[in-house]
Amino acid sequence: MIRRILRFLFGPAFSGEGLPLSLLIRCAFHQKILMNNRQVRWPVHWTSKITSPHKIHRGSRYPGLSMGCHIDGRNGIRFGNNVWIGPKCTIISMNHNVQDFENFIQEGPIVIGDNSWLGANATILPNVNLGEHTIVAAGAVVTKSFLQGNIVLAGIPAKIVKHLPPYGQMIENENSDGSK
Repeated sequence: MIRRILRFLFGPAFSGEGLPLSLLIRCAFHQKILMNNRQVRWPVHWTSKITSPHKIHRGSRYPGLSMGCHIDGRNGIRFGNNVWIGPKCTIISMNHNVQDFENFIQEGPIVIGDNSWLGANATILPNVNLGEHTIVAAGAVVTKSFLQGNIVLAGIPAKIVKHLPPYGQMIENENSDGSK
């Protein structure tokens, strides 16, 4: 019943499928009553900041639902389906002109492929495209595109540290609980 009311008042994304009702109510209160991220049409954690949400295609999950995220969509961001974003991630699609800080550089959107995961404190910089099933390690800074997918990126700047089988396939010699 409460989910239906939230959906009616705030739009389809506020039905919050898969989210605890208490979290959904807190997000709605902060966004629609206290006006934090009020322009965002999906639930966002009250400590996260979303810029230009109308230029963000969110996929099947809720970007900014983890605490402390900064997501700047001014050049556009396209999240694939099942993209997980850890706490305090920064995704910045627009950069300043180095000769005139008042102006921004127009570039292509950031694209993050299906079944990807951005670890805590990961940073994705403008014009980056990540292939399907790309895992960005905690604290990594991605400055360039990695289109091949099925990889783990780590470091500053990020580089490939591991290749993975396609999403959903077991890693050889590993049980479903992660033990070998």
